[in-house]
Amino acid sequence: MNNTYLTTEELSERIKYDARTIRQCLKDSVLFEGKHYIRPFGGRKILYIWEVIEEDMLSRAQDNLTIPMANGGVCHG
Repeated sequence: MNNTYLTTEELSERIKYDARTIRQCLKDSVLFEGKHYIRPFGGRKILYIWEVIEEDMLSRAQDNLTIPMANGGVCHG
């Protein structure tokens, strides 16, 4: 499996959150070690797994912001 590994700063650019917010608020409350990020070689450096983060963001956005309609469409409310 090919994954895209990002530093905190690179992830910050992609999701438009400040790097400090990622480190202090999202890490370990929304982004979990082993699923969303790794510490390669047991070190201090953190690398985020872009594909997993993107999939979680999109699935949560679709679950929370859409209302299914009788005709098969969705209402974005």
